[in-house]
Amino acid sequence: MRAELFVPPIAFHAEGPVWWPDDGSQAANSLRYVDMLAGRILTAHGAPGTGSQTGTASSGASNGGTTSDEVTVLDVPGPVAACLRPRVSGGIAVLTEHGLSVSDDPTGGDWTTVADLVSDPEVRLNEGGCDPAGRFLAGTMRYDQGDGGATLFQISGDGAVSTVFDDVTISNGIAWASSGDRAYYNDTPTRSTWVLDWDEESGLTNPHRLFTLDSDDPAGGPDGLCLDAEDNVWTAIYGGSRVECRDATGTLLEVVELPVTNVTACTFGGPDLRTLFITTSQEGLTPGAQPEAGAVFAATPGATGVPVAPFDG
Repeated sequence: MRAELFVPPIAFHAEGPVWWPDDGSQAANSLRYVDMLAGRILTAHGAPGTGSQTGTASSGASNGGTTSDEVTVLDVPGPVAACLRPRVSGGIAVLTEHGLSVSDDPTGGDWTTVADLVSDPEVRLNEGGCDPAGRFLAGTMRYDQGDGGATLFQISGDGAVSTVFDDVTISNGIAWASSGDRAYYNDTPTRSTWVLDWDEESGLTNPHRLFTLDSDDPAGGPDGLCLDAEDNVWTAIYGGSRVECRDATGTLLEVVELPVTNVTACTFGGPDLRTLFITTSQEGLTPGAQPEAGAVFAATPGATGVPVAPFDG
């Protein structure tokens, strides 16, 4: 299967796509994602499908965002927007360069810092997601992508912070099975997707590999991931021009191909959660070499997704 263009390359490093819930806001029932290294949240308001978004977005309106055609842009505090989630109480939670900020308004503005997570200027937040208890799992990486030095944090709704792992390199996609008793996680340089046991009291334990990319595969490694309603794992393969779908045993079920190399993350969305939205990046590419890099693509592989868990804070 081959994905088709949904949003043109407005972003340089598109990441962290989320189908926004019907919360009554202007962002309801839309695809939201980040332009990570520009510190922006992009909201694509058009109907799910392919090629429905047009225009070039830019920031600068008085509330920190602006609208160009059907894509709304929201600036976050600081130079990085790592990922975002809806809040149980309404509004938006976003990982920034070094912490977690929230707004009561889903369209952003009036940001409040919930947790400062990183003090090292050589380290930034990179990816995350919320567990079934509503706690935000937030992972980091070094700017130079060097070995080690990265952490996976847990932030509860009251702002309490604890460390889950402190021995990772590029903390990336994380998502939970529908049963809630296991989670899937990527530390990209391991070239593996890991499965872990989970319960509310103990958190993540007992990591073991679900799959590892072949040694002769030139791809960089697994990046963002999501699960469908049957608990199959859909993983963006950075540097591999594809999304892979694997079952709970690690068996490859399907491949969605893309016309660009750096595939960063994926999520299911649309009114029926049957459209797979895929973000991509221009990072490390010669300008103009891949004109659609940084775009969002879409495919309909026949699977149904599940809503993302919100932050209970």
